[in-house]
Amino acid sequence: MHFPECKPLPGAQKLLRGLKVAQNTNQARIHIALASSSEKENYDLKTARADTKDLLGNFNESRRILGDDPRLKSGRGKPAPDIFLVALQAINDSLDEGEPQITPAECLVFEDSVPGVEAGRRAKMRVIWVPHQGLATEYKGREKQVLAGRTGLVPFGDEWQLGEIDDGRGSQLSSLEHFPWSDFGILMSP
Repeated sequence: MHFPECKPLPGAQKLLRGLKVAQNTNQARIHIALASSSEKENYDLKTARADTKDLLGNFNESRRILGDDPRLKSGRGKPAPDIFLVALQAINDSLDEGEPQITPAECLVFEDSVPGVEAGRRAKMRVIWVPHQGLATEYKGREKQVLAGRTGLVPFGDEWQLGEIDDGRGSQLSSLEHFPWSDFGILMSP
């Protein structure tokens, strides 16, 4: 098992720290949550390294939704949208008084997996796919299907939830190192 050897993607720490101080184009704060299919035991193994623990420390504990979270129904892991919708609910439940509730359409999901992209699209959220190089190679020529959540990788049903090809709600990045903030309506504080 390689979980204890997991390392954050290059640029992930800078991205998360930036999101914590950024605003959207309406000058509203950016809120973040973690939605991981990993169950608590595997999550703890993955976060054994100091750099990974530091990275995930950017997420408030109440906004870390793991695969064995009791709010998730059995059999409703990714590509089902449930984990992202529970993460959004955790954010909305913890907003300061007077802050407007966030809608799925206002959310931006970062995903490295194909089922995760589909789950984000099913949740009606905008998705950025940052695949490992090997996965990107495996899906070369099928990127549009991946970004729409239409690979058919895991038979699930509820096809009405999927995105449309070239609808602008899915993007692919090869790295997080030079994240194009303004392309996604995010303003960095001076």
